[in-house]
Amino acid sequence: MLNSVKKFLKSEDGPTAVEYAVMLALIVVVCLTAVRAIGTNAADKFNDVKNSLT
Repeated sequence: MLNSVKKFLKSEDGPTAVEYAVMLALIVVVCLTAVRAIGTNAADKFNDVKNSLT
């Protein structure tokens, strides 16, 4: 039991998984920000067209 705990603590799979999780979280934040910005710009353009038609 003690040897398996030592192996787990020496293993580098854990930190690698954490690093991948952090990178994934950052990518998701960037994508959400980009989609929000595009949506806002598209809504502004549609409002401009609507206002010019009325």
